[in-house]
Amino acid sequence: MTQGPTPSATAAATPSRGRHLIAVASGKGGVGKTWFAITLAQALALNGQHTLLFDADLGLANVDIQLGLMPKHDLGSVISGRLSLNQAAFRYEDGGFDIIAGRSGSGSLANLPASRLQVLADDLRLLASTYDRVVMDLGAGVERTVRQMAEVAGTCIVVTNDEPTSLTDAYAFIKVLHMAQPTANVWVLVNMANSRNEGERTYNTLLKACEGFLKMSPALAGVIRRDDKVREAIRAQAPLFTRFPNCEAAQDVEAATARLLRT
Repeated sequence: MTQGPTPSATAAATPSRGRHLIAVASGKGGVGKTWFAITLAQALALNGQHTLLFDADLGLANVDIQLGLMPKHDLGSVISGRLSLNQAAFRYEDGGFDIIAGRSGSGSLANLPASRLQVLADDLRLLASTYDRVVMDLGAGVERTVRQMAEVAGTCIVVTNDEPTSLTDAYAFIKVLHMAQPTANVWVLVNMANSRNEGERTYNTLLKACEGFLKMSPALAGVIRRDDKVREAIRAQAPLFTRFPNCEAAQDVEAATARLLRT
C-alpha cells in the first residue's frame, strides 16, 4: 500500500503546538469529517489511549447529534465563563473516551474574537497535557476560527474524497495552513473510496498538487473504503467499533490509527 511521504519529525516536535493533539479538518462539508473524528477517538481509546474528543466546529457542532447525546454542558458554557474547559468534559462510556461538546447553530461561537479564541486554544493545549491523545473536530472550510484552532494541533488530518470539489477544497485548506505554518504536520485521509487503489490514486492527485505548487508533501494517513455499515452506525447514532467492529471501514480506521500511533 502506498504510504506517502514520512511526516516531518521537526514539525511533530514543534513545542508551540500540542504534540498529542490531532485536528481533523476538511475543505468542505459532507466528506465524513465528524464521523472520522468520532471513530478515530474510539479507535485510540481501544488502543489504550486516554482520549478526549473536542468538538471545535464552532457554530455547526454535531458530535453530540451523531452520537445521540444530550450533554448537560457544552462549549457555550465555557465561552460564557460559567465553566472551565475541563469541567465541560464528560465521559462517553459507549465509546470509551471523553467528550467536550460544541453548541450547534450558535453564531456567537463562530464569530468569537481572535483574542477570546486564543484563550480557548491555550486552555485546550493545557487540558491536552492530561490526555494521551486529543482529537479536535474542526469546522469545514478555511474561516479564521478554523485556521486559528488548527494552529493548536501537532498533527492535522485533512479528510477528502474523490469528488473534484472535495479535492479542490482540501488543497485550499492545506495551502492556507501551509502558508500560516510552513512546518505544519499535515496528513491526508481519503474517505468513502471504492477501493484502496482508488483511494491511493485520489491521494496521489492531491499530493502532486501540493508538491508542485506548495513544495510540501502531506503524508497519507489512510484510505477508508466505502462501507454501508458506516451509514447504518450513523443512523443508529452509535460509534462504528461498538456497532460493527469487524467491518471494512473499521479495519481501515484501525490501520490509520496504528500509523498515527507510530509517530
